[in-house]
Amino acid sequence: MYKRVRLKDTVEVPPRELGDVSPDLVKRLLQDKLEGRMDEEVGSVVSVTEVHDIGEGTVLPNRPGVYYEAEFDAVTFDPQMQEVVDGTVVEVVEFGAFVGIGPVDGLLHVSQISNEYLAFDGENQRLASNESDRSLDVDDAVRARIVTKSIDERNPRDSKIGLTAKQPGLGKHGWLREERDEPEEATAGE
Repeated sequence: MYKRVRLKDTVEVPPRELGDVSPDLVKRLLQDKLEGRMDEEVGSVVSVTEVHDIGEGTVLPNRPGVYYEAEFDAVTFDPQMQEVVDGTVVEVVEFGAFVGIGPVDGLLHVSQISNEYLAFDGENQRLASNESDRSLDVDDAVRARIVTKSIDERNPRDSKIGLTAKQPGLGKHGWLREERDEPEEATAGE
């Protein structure tokens, strides 16, 4: 999911900054340009951490700045298919819950949350079961598996990640604790 990678990219140094083309300046320019941007090959750039090499500057016709190619380290977020992730419910809607996983949200469709039917409770912004006292609310911690992924490089916030929690070991953390503790209680009473 999170990776440290070595990348190369080009930044434009504006004329007012040309007196001091330092690694710190190039790092700041790379951060402004890349952080939060989604790339199909490396995922979302979370942070530019260190600049290793700055090439010779290039001047382009009718452009005021000077362009420098830089080699740098970055931390990226690249969710993989079938990966199990922990996240927090950030929004509950009629058709499911949006779960924050790193810098993006994944959709946990209502049909992929539980084997119980969960109805939308708009007043309390939650999904609740009529069969038990279980509910899924905003700020609940969940564990899910990535089952679909569609990355939009131009608009990263429009990227779509589909999640499921309908397998053993997946679901709301509180439910997982209950399931883990139930066998102990059943054997203790025998």
